[in-house]
Amino acid sequence: LHKEKEGKRERERERERVREREREREREREREREREREEREERERREREREREREREREREGEKEKERKREGERERERERERERERERERERERGRRERKRDRERERERERERVRERERERDRERESDREREGR
Repeated sequence: LHKEKEGKRERERERERVREREREREREREREREREREEREERERREREREREREREREREGEKEKERKREGERERERERERERERERERERERGRRERKRDRERERERERERVRERERERDRERESDREREGR
């Protein structure tokens, strides 16, 4: 009877040890699943961060591109302004040359009038001498 009870208790302890090992394996599997979940979440978090960084980079590139375009436009505007200034300068230069030509022509006409008066006086003197000579 005592042996039988002892055997029963031994089998009970054996089943308890088996259940304990089973529970330990279950806890181990649980820890494994937990580790995998954490690693997956970490990978996903890093991937989202990289994606955000790429997005920010694209935005910065877009901003830089827009700035380059604006700078190009400003440069073209400055070039157009310089061209307009050169055109105004050419206009002023043409005006100066025309005024100079006009003054030159006016002086030439004045000299011609002087010569004409001179010739007129010569003719008059000639005519006077002829009258006197007779």
